[in-house]
Amino acid sequence: MRKFLALPLVLAATIGLGACSPKAQNETAQAADTIAADANATMSEAAADTGAAADRALGAAEASIDNAGNAIGNATDRAMDKTGNAMKAAGSEIED
Repeated sequence: MRKFLALPLVLAATIGLGACSPKAQNETAQAADTIAADANATMSEAAADTGAAADRALGAAEASIDNAGNAIGNATDRAMDKTGNAMKAAGSEIED
């Protein structure tokens, strides 16, 4: 965030040094370019970090959803088995 504040200050200094020597103007321009490049690199890194965090969060959510789906499937299978066994037992009692 400080880099975003520094860039306008450097630009103001560049304008203020407009009447200075060409060497001072070149050095000021180089400093402004360096700060701008650094700010861009920082923003790119922040975007990459944010994207990576989002990917990790999405992966964790997908794993949780998969686990929940598996648990529901297992519970359904158990319920079907119990229902089938109960129906078989009821049929056996009817035959007797």
